Amino acid sequence: ISFTGCVAQFYFFGSMAVVECFLLASMSYDRYLAICSPLRYPSLMNFHTCFLLAGGSWVGGFLTPVVTVTMTFQLQFCASNEIDHFFCDLAPVLKLACSDPTEVKRTTFLMASFVTMGPFLLTVASYINIVVAVFRMPSAAGKQRAFSTCSSHLIVVSLYYGTLGTVYAIPTATQATALNKVFSLLYTVVTPMVNPIVYSL
Repeated sequence: ISFTGCVAQFYFFGSMAVVECFLLASMSYDRYLAICSPLRYPSLMNFHTCFLLAGGSWVGGFLTPVVTVTMTFQLQFCASNEIDHFFCDLAPVLKLACSDPTEVKRTTFLMASFVTMGPFLLTVASYINIVVAVFRMPSAAGKQRAFSTCSSHLIVVSLYYGTLGTVYAIPTATQATALNKVFSLLYTVVTPMVNPIVYSL
């Protein structure tokens, strides 16, 4: 792959990953309002709120990776231009760098922690409140309807963050490269393919 192609792929991959995190958090907030405040839901989750949540997710997703991409591709690369991965991801690209990538790794870790853990914690908080609200419901039918409303989103969140965490939370030195590639395929290919099926259940 060309240098420019790698930069573009790296940027769009990072952008889409961040957008997915933000959208999943927005969807969990939507579920929270629908179950915990059903009477106020139409006024709280109006067009303006939906537009802000979706637009903020996309704008935030496209702005966040700019710093990481800029810092990464300002490094000196003197090794082979063959990347041992399916796409231009951070770890395989940094293996090709001749200059010290410590600052890039530190900055990327801080930014990635913020854009993944923030939405993840919001999602968890939403679901804790949802579970509490569901257990307070008097009817079994209401509980079942509430859980069925959330189950598809919860499956997608578990798949996405589970594979994302497996690939990026485990230190690179202890990972088998082949296993890392398989998990990368799970959240870049399998999870998006499964999403329509899961949400249609």
